[in-house]
Amino acid sequence: MATSTGSTLPHRAVANIKSPTGGGSGSPSTPPRGILSSFGSPSSLRAEEDLILIDFGSRKLQVGFAGDAVPRGSIWFGPDQQRRVGDFRIWQADYKNDWKKRASGRQWGRDYELWRPDVRELDLGLVADKVERAVRDAYTQYMLIDSRPRRMVCVLPSGLPLPLLSATLDALFSRFLPPTISLLSSPVAVAVGAGVRSALVVDLGWAETVVTSIYEYREVHTCRTVRAGRMLTEETHKLLASHLGQSQQNPDSDPEYILSFEECNEIASRLVWCKPSQRSSQIKPEDGLATVEEQDESETKSQQTPGENAKTTVPLRSYSPRTSLDLSYEELAKPCENTFFDSQYHMSSFDDHELPVHLLIYRSLRQLPLDVRAICMSRIIFTGGGANVLGLRRRIFDEVSHLIEQRGWDSVQGKAVDALQANPLLKKRATRQASNGPTGVESRPSVGEEHDGVWYDAVPNLPEVDPVEEQLKRGRDKTPQVQGVMRAVETVGAWSGASLITQVKAPAIATIDRDIWQQQGVAGASKPSDVDPKNQRQSLGAGGLIRGAAGASWTLGIWGAS
Repeated sequence: MATSTGSTLPHRAVANIKSPTGGGSGSPSTPPRGILSSFGSPSSLRAEEDLILIDFGSRKLQVGFAGDAVPRGSIWFGPDQQRRVGDFRIWQADYKNDWKKRASGRQWGRDYELWRPDVRELDLGLVADKVERAVRDAYTQYMLIDSRPRRMVCVLPSGLPLPLLSATLDALFSRFLPPTISLLSSPVAVAVGAGVRSALVVDLGWAETVVTSIYEYREVHTCRTVRAGRMLTEETHKLLASHLGQSQQNPDSDPEYILSFEECNEIASRLVWCKPSQRSSQIKPEDGLATVEEQDESETKSQQTPGENAKTTVPLRSYSPRTSLDLSYEELAKPCENTFFDSQYHMSSFDDHELPVHLLIYRSLRQLPLDVRAICMSRIIFTGGGANVLGLRRRIFDEVSHLIEQRGWDSVQGKAVDALQANPLLKKRATRQASNGPTGVESRPSVGEEHDGVWYDAVPNLPEVDPVEEQLKRGRDKTPQVQGVMRAVETVGAWSGASLITQVKAPAIATIDRDIWQQQGVAGASKPSDVDPKNQRQSLGAGGLIRGAAGASWTLGIWGAS
């Protein structure tokens, strides 16, 4: 039993501690407003300043904080992502053959896609559910944040159909409650990630290959072809099926798949490669004699080139029964050749939607104006999943260079043009007709000369020097720009380029308010030409975003222009 003079209880000792300021009473008081604003909750301040950046692709989704160099994580879409709680089929003995139930007709590999350009048979509600689950998984697994409302920036392809854009925005606005969503174009973000203002972006994507011409951060021309990653995977399946003796006989009917999509896609991304162009191996002779290396003449040709007949073993686990194929690297190059080039066919046998990639790039450059073409051809950017195929970018670059050297920029092609180039007499006749054209205007006589009986002694009027223009010339970069030559540049990707755009607080292509979207939906968007750009100029920085009223006009940018 403790006495009154003994030790006191701990809670009484803490309660009797006086304030260090002294002189005042010990009763609690509200601190000043400035202290509350300076020492508030870090999580609340972080939530107001956070800007979530989402890059949407056909098969994956990249999420991170705007201003970071790389995304926090990537979410790939697949059938395992669509399993519900309590679905334990993955541990069943026959789960390895479960892909055959989903590979009926054209549905082979559809579960591995978020969307596709053809929306006629696409379930938009399923697309919205996939978007919601992917973003929620990214929040909990990679970003470690809660579902508090935060402003978002979406990086989307410029050719995304309007129903898919509407389904994506509905899912984000209704389930994550962001105050605003800003839209950025994927090709422009790729160009910013390369550090250039103008470029020719070649997106070797999954569903299609898109060639976009960017001039001063604006898209001026776009063309596309179906030769992309999905076709490469299907060509890989055809190659493996032909070696297994089960190739399809009727190409017009629905294909029958004997291997799983996941296995064919892995082989296409790991083993398939692209052969170099035959024209790139022709080395131009230099001045003087070439250096000859000493070697033994008794060596056979097979010993000099050991890599031509090299083979690799490809195990096939989804085939019943399990087997392995010994394929040469020459055969593994055929899927890429048939997908992106199809050299065995003439150029006139292709439709507009299935042009080879090198011919598509050449036509895209030829349709550009002269000044835009000179800048874009010196800044060619290859991006997308298909750009990771070994040797593909170099092959496309060499083929485009050969087309430019062979045809030039003349859009007229045919036998008459070839006959004109081969016949020197027709060349001289054409040159003679051009020289007999109208004569130019005579130049004005200089000072101190007599012309037509008139003596010119007056001082010519020199242009006045503009001080503002002189100051602008001093600030400009006098380094000559590289233009008019073929050149490829590297990029850090669309997500990193969009992160750089938001970091410098540049205005987005379109900014959509949640209240306006919930009231009007996609039908309330105006055409870009009907909106005043001065009132719609909005910054992505903290505190710089002007939220419009519910009745203000707003636009979807290039996505709502069509």
